[in-house]
Amino acid sequence: MYAYTLGGRAAIGTVRPGEILRVSTQDCFGGLVRGPQDLPSQVCPLPFVNPVTGPFHVEGARPGDTLALHFAAITPARDWGVSATVPHFGALTSTDRTASLQPPLEERVWVYDIDTAAGLVHFRATRGDQAVALPLDPMHGTVGVAPAGFEVRSTLTCDSHGGNLDTPEIRAGATLYLGVNVDGALFSLGDGHARQGEGEACGTAVETAMETTLVVDLIPNTATPWPRIETDSYLISVGVARPLEDAYRIAHADMTRWIGELTGLEQLDAYQLLSQAGTAPAGNVVDPNYTMLAKIAKRWLPGPAAAYAGTHARLRSIAAAG
Repeated sequence: MYAYTLGGRAAIGTVRPGEILRVSTQDCFGGLVRGPQDLPSQVCPLPFVNPVTGPFHVEGARPGDTLALHFAAITPARDWGVSATVPHFGALTSTDRTASLQPPLEERVWVYDIDTAAGLVHFRATRGDQAVALPLDPMHGTVGVAPAGFEVRSTLTCDSHGGNLDTPEIRAGATLYLGVNVDGALFSLGDGHARQGEGEACGTAVETAMETTLVVDLIPNTATPWPRIETDSYLISVGVARPLEDAYRIAHADMTRWIGELTGLEQLDAYQLLSQAGTAPAGNVVDPNYTMLAKIAKRWLPGPAAAYAGTHARLRSIAAAG
């Protein structure tokens, strides 16, 4: 059931456009980190980390189409989650890409109690008795399709095909748009987070297993070169690259074009509007590629046409009826 790559695997199931799919996913540690004694470097053999469920074949999907995934519900499958600091991984330590002579950070595990009924995630310090109740905000860190050109990519990284984007915007109520690169699209998802701060600074969120309900659809003959996200109130373009500023540029160039397509604004007018009304949340700043977002509220767009001919609203209605 679980895979560790996007691309290079046969589908485990077939979905028709418009169908509702219910998927169980494991956490990024494969359920092997359960307490402070379970250090990831000791219990999680590389490269078997960040498992995803899939891939799923979408009937009729062809290169040049766009896959639309509407997340109707994302619910923790257990009442606990874990996070960790891992040697030579994270934003505030040396890595194989940003090398220095400093020693690695101490490897440490935090266990969080997840109270789904109360909508809370409980942080507890490992060196002291401080505790904080944080809002539960379930999302998927990894969602992607098979890459183009017969490539096989690790689920630990991300690119134009999606993958380990690690943005909290992929939560219930959102629609994710991904360009199709191969027949059937072959999409997978996993890496459930009970919550995550923007940037995923230490490299791990509150990692947990998930039960997810999504509506799958296909937009034929419409290319989406970089991942996009739509909610009831926002449009979001996702850029992926290193260095971080190139991911920022990709996201904002794509959003500038998208605003122009939806509103009829000339390119520099769209660029100016985004410059004054947009925000730029970070997805991840720790993986082999970084993720940056360009986000704008729909209310600021002058007389916009519905994105992808109203796909988000239509899939939300299917989810509500299902």
